[in-house]
Amino acid sequence: MARRPTLEFWYEFASTYSYLAAMRIEALAQAADVAVRWRPFLLGPIFAAQGWNTSPFNLYPAKGRNMWRDVEREAGRLGLPPLTRPDPFPQNSLSATRAAIHAADQPWLVPFSKAVFDGAYAKGRSIAEPSAVAAILDTLGLDGPATLRAASSESNKGRLKLAGEEAKSRGIYGAPSFLTEDGELFWGNDRLEQALDWAAGNRPGAMR
Repeated sequence: MARRPTLEFWYEFASTYSYLAAMRIEALAQAADVAVRWRPFLLGPIFAAQGWNTSPFNLYPAKGRNMWRDVEREAGRLGLPPLTRPDPFPQNSLSATRAAIHAADQPWLVPFSKAVFDGAYAKGRSIAEPSAVAAILDTLGLDGPATLRAASSESNKGRLKLAGEEAKSRGIYGAPSFLTEDGELFWGNDRLEQALDWAAGNRPGAMR
């Protein structure tokens, strides 16, 4: 049986468009016969390197207003629950991302990631406090407090830092981002289909 091509899905829990991508990538990837590697990371350090201390959707209010309406429309189109706007936005995603990095090779990474997104954008819950993240882990049949302790280890903190450095070195500047095996970078929820096409070998515009 031939090996399926792999698409890397780089996502940030505080990112609205990462939420939309996370809720639809599995079905689209299955239809395209492409495997997905979920890659959680933190955007904050990348933004800070550009001189931003918050989301560009906060820095540019008109852009932010349109973003919220756009995400509301897309959530409705995809059949997702009505969007809730986290307050504050963006939420601090450190604890959730540490847990996701800890789960990198575990079968619960995807259901955990989707549960975090669902809590933040569909249920209007905080994902910032470690107790909130532990509660999500508990719903998955895991020991939330014990998992968070492991996720807070120095070795796992190091893995999270390395993930951020890798993202930056590979040209990632926002989320969601998609990287194909040949290094092609696609940015944004609206580029998911094109990223899957490219990963599957359908590559219009491949010559530069």
